[in-house]
Amino acid sequence: MGARGLFISFEGIDGSGKSTQARLLAEHLAAAGRDVVATREPGGAPGAEAIRRLLVEGDPARWSAETEILLFNAARRDHLERTIQPALDRGAVVVSDRFADSTRVYQGVARASLRPLVDRLHDLVIGVEPDLTFVIDMDARAALERGLARRSGEDRFEELGLGFQEALRAGFLALAREYPTRVQIIDGARAPEVIAQDVAARVKAHLP
Repeated sequence: MGARGLFISFEGIDGSGKSTQARLLAEHLAAAGRDVVATREPGGAPGAEAIRRLLVEGDPARWSAETEILLFNAARRDHLERTIQPALDRGAVVVSDRFADSTRVYQGVARASLRPLVDRLHDLVIGVEPDLTFVIDMDARAALERGLARRSGEDRFEELGLGFQEALRAGFLALAREYPTRVQIIDGARAPEVIAQDVAARVKAHLP
């Protein structure tokens, strides 16, 4: 990794199991002696966590897609400045549950056709991509049922319904075709421990 660490993100529709896989990878790398920072979006820094509550709680119609894009970028900038970049600068492995690809798919495709706006703002205020992104892919109906069953209180996007989740899944699969060297599709219909082994094997190739 040299002077810069390795930045890994996990993406997927709500209820796909990506948070579990992000946690398992971080635990695996830490057990192997790596300096690991496990984080999430929206959130990952104090200011970003405050913005998270505005985004994931409340009525589905609380914000327009344009407002969501601005809020997500504000949270992401705080996350980048306070958590991600300092960790990468010291050579750590950053494992993030979501990053900019979520905004590209949620607000850029599924919520509205705003991908040009998403990309322009990203270039202006973020300008960083993960080195490796895993999309945990699974059936939208099964993932939605799992997500709603959690009753986490952070289910604003799940409440947009099955059609929205199906659009999200299509968006993430399209993203893998757009960024084939960075984004890898992982079959999420398997046992969590099997998926974790698959992910760990793929990550190993990117570590010194």
